[in-house]
Amino acid sequence: MQKHRSKAWLTSVIAVLIAGLAVTATPGAALAADEPVELVSNGNIEGGTTPWLAQGTGVSLSLGYSTRHAGALSLKVNARTANTDGASQTVNRLIAGESYTTSAWVHFRDAGDSTVTFALNLRDAGGHVVTLAQAPVAKGSTADTLLFTQISGTFTAPATDFDLKTAKLSVETVGATVVPDIYFVDDISLIGKRAPNPPKPVGTAAPAKAIGNANPLMDYEYGADPFAMEYDGRVYVYMTSDAYRITADGRAEYAYETNADGDIIDNSYGQIKTITVISSPDMVNWTNHGQIKVAGRNNGFGVSSWASNSWAPSAAHKTINGVEKFFLYYANSAGGIGVLTSSTPVGPWTDPLNGAALVSSSTPGVNNLAGANNVVWLFDPAVLVDDDGTGYLYFGGGVPTGQSDWPKTGRVIKLGADMTSVDGSAALVNAPALFEDSGIHKFNGKYYYSYCTNFTARPNGLLIDGQTRTVGTGNIAYMVSDSPMGPFTYVDQIMPNPANFFGVGGNNHHAIFEFKDSWYITYHAQTVFKKFVDDGQFSGVKGYRSTHIDKISIAADGTISPITMTMKGVDQVADLNPYKRIEGETIAWDSGLRDPYTPTTGIRTEFLGTTNDQGMKLANLHGGEWTALSKVAFGDKGAASVSFHAAAKSGGQIQVRLGSPTGQIAGTVDIPAGSGAGYADYTADLTGAKGTADVFFTYVGSTSDALFDIDYLSFTEAPAGIADGVTATTAGRCVAGKATLVVSVANTNDTPVTALVGTPYGSKSVSIQPGKTVSAAFSTRASGYAAGEVTVDVSATVAGKTETGKVTASYAAYTCN
Repeated sequence: MQKHRSKAWLTSVIAVLIAGLAVTATPGAALAADEPVELVSNGNIEGGTTPWLAQGTGVSLSLGYSTRHAGALSLKVNARTANTDGASQTVNRLIAGESYTTSAWVHFRDAGDSTVTFALNLRDAGGHVVTLAQAPVAKGSTADTLLFTQISGTFTAPATDFDLKTAKLSVETVGATVVPDIYFVDDISLIGKRAPNPPKPVGTAAPAKAIGNANPLMDYEYGADPFAMEYDGRVYVYMTSDAYRITADGRAEYAYETNADGDIIDNSYGQIKTITVISSPDMVNWTNHGQIKVAGRNNGFGVSSWASNSWAPSAAHKTINGVEKFFLYYANSAGGIGVLTSSTPVGPWTDPLNGAALVSSSTPGVNNLAGANNVVWLFDPAVLVDDDGTGYLYFGGGVPTGQSDWPKTGRVIKLGADMTSVDGSAALVNAPALFEDSGIHKFNGKYYYSYCTNFTARPNGLLIDGQTRTVGTGNIAYMVSDSPMGPFTYVDQIMPNPANFFGVGGNNHHAIFEFKDSWYITYHAQTVFKKFVDDGQFSGVKGYRSTHIDKISIAADGTISPITMTMKGVDQVADLNPYKRIEGETIAWDSGLRDPYTPTTGIRTEFLGTTNDQGMKLANLHGGEWTALSKVAFGDKGAASVSFHAAAKSGGQIQVRLGSPTGQIAGTVDIPAGSGAGYADYTADLTGAKGTADVFFTYVGSTSDALFDIDYLSFTEAPAGIADGVTATTAGRCVAGKATLVVSVANTNDTPVTALVGTPYGSKSVSIQPGKTVSAAFSTRASGYAAGEVTVDVSATVAGKTETGKVTASYAAYTCN
């Protein structure tokens, strides 16, 4: 039957199908174990797309606003090409032999037969399918977007030939001659008894980022769809904030998507409303600048009031009217591209378009472009600022039905001089086998467009420019042009899917960039979550992605060599200066997440205030955890002390260790218990912190209560010692046919020193006045001597105290002629 917008559906379902039992629509309600409950989470879609999943290659989920059955939102299922494509949700708590009722309301109006049968199915990981209910649905129209058709029925959970532990409820079509490419579904319900929730496994996963490796960039949180921008000697990486959400009080909170029982489920990307930014001067020590709150629709906290999600960012900077400005582009799911502006790379950010998209379906050239298909997915922006200051934005993707070889859904558009408007119409980027993930860079005057190929297999290759070429699935390929607006000529594939390197696949998203005269590629892979799979906590990854960077090779003629994804990553391009302020959230390596179900495992970065631009802190620190800095250049003098600006909680110690988490303790910082409300400086003297070393901060104290939060830290360089004002040089001399080693010791201190000069040929003690040089000669009684080293032990009385030190000098081999 068909019915206009009403809340009566819930009343009727509960009253008729549950026979009067008092059932709430919230999964996990506190009912007796033998009472029916709602097993679907967010069935009315008022909470966004979470935890619904796109089912099928190329399918995406978004929200319907004007088209809905009840409430304010419905679930819009896009880019279907098969009857089995649709939306699904894990419902793995069914009890074999028990009776259940199910219902959903469906609307479609575009492609498809005049009447299409829709079904509610159960699918398991083994490929088994059970149809729960089905009904014919007549094609609707834009004139009546509230006209939905109900699918409902009862069924008995199968006891054999089906794995209820991996069950998913899906909305599909049955036997359609012309498959509806889009449908809307709302008010989805599955009611019955729930099986007891098994205990969560205890995790002991090793850190995903091994000491000495540079990938992934972070292993204490996630980040996907990376884009890199160089500014002022640092590289900034902007990422989709996997496993973050905005809470009801406006906080950016680290959180996996879960079902009603708290089980971590597949990442639907529907809760992502922030963009994470990190930066580094050396490509190994990364400072976490936190989550930019972008999507503000229905929450009031994000900068962009029109956007429900914020995916796949790109960033640029440009001097306009003498002022340096920063621009952050992002996708609202697959439904439009927005832009934010700031005066710094990390914010605060503002929406220059006051709640409107920069690129939408009505932007010229996005749709109805001659020789092209309409853009299926309006997302994945990549920005280029050319040498003359002109900006260009590349975007689009998706595969129209039957056109996987030449989708013709990629676009480029010129930006206005303000970088927040468009200039003219978008042009086609005719990339063969395009799926998504626009990338752009310029090298030697040519423009390189790179992208992810789609997942349609081509065993016979693809005819491109008159040649049959091999084009794989989910790989990165590239094209070249003499103009930023194209046309682009296909060159080759350069980077296979992550599955080829890490044993775990997924979509392939990248950006190519230059930093300090070298070229790199940044991309994502599910390498952090794979550690939980390796540890036995999960049977498979859940779509939470982590960013990597690897170096690439571009030949003089512009050819990009094949790229290998690695865990080793890049070499550190500069040592870390310890005598400048170091943010607490600057991390090369850490102790890892270990157990995603235990909140006390894994470090966190949190806002100092209410937004990321107000500063960040290192938090959630417990006994046994550690963080580290790579290649800290203490110098010959070394560091005399270290100070942490911290807010004490349960209190504890920070052991400063050299070389490893169990290495030599250079010093220990004591932080007593406190309220956590205020910050103070806690300092300890150091010994042995000299030269260049990896530094590990090991946290000692309670394993259940947070010890303290760290805002920043700083090292103090040791003062100049008496030996720092003494230098030694050597020379060879021939006296009566015998080789003589001459050692000259200079004193630049303002006090006299005594120097004991030691050589293989004897020792001599000399006194040296300020500003003077004294030489000592040592006869070898031979015609020559081999190369070696002399030592000079220095002592002096300073302010009534004796100071000592040592200097050395090498000497070359010498022979009398």
